[in-house]
Amino acid sequence: MLPMSISNNTMNPDSLQKPSLSNPVHLLAFGFGSGLSPKAPGTAGTTLAVLLYLPMTQLSVIGYSVVIALSFVAGIWICERTSRDLGVHDHGGIVWDEFVGFWITMYLAPANWLWIGVGFVLFRALDILKPWPIKWADKQVGGGFGIMLDDALAGIMAALCIQAMLALIS
Repeated sequence: MLPMSISNNTMNPDSLQKPSLSNPVHLLAFGFGSGLSPKAPGTAGTTLAVLLYLPMTQLSVIGYSVVIALSFVAGIWICERTSRDLGVHDHGGIVWDEFVGFWITMYLAPANWLWIGVGFVLFRALDILKPWPIKWADKQVGGGFGIMLDDALAGIMAALCIQAMLALIS
């Protein structure tokens, strides 16, 4: 078990810092502001991830893989830094992990609106319901890596579901 550098909900809310979108790290962590949505910030972040995904469909498989890998590694630092700045582990408005999780979901999926919609629903459902091992990662792995890991696992599970569906209909 990796320790969480900052525990969930253990700090006085009055002592927590507010995100600053003028800070480039917070801007990325909060999904260019989409994570500030008062309702369903993860869904708002995933919606923006769809829009950012569209130009990525033009990349080769290798190029897309590199973008995902770099985004995941950068996300560890972005999410860790923002969590420390705000004084809370995995603030609900941090949605960089949703970006990467959705992009993982769409790995090798057909780039059309039907499959984008299927990927969106699968990813959000898995991210919200958190079946094993997603829930385990969410509860047991701390820091920026933990913030990224549960969404990456949701993305992997959603991608596997899409590939299974494609195999069944072909």
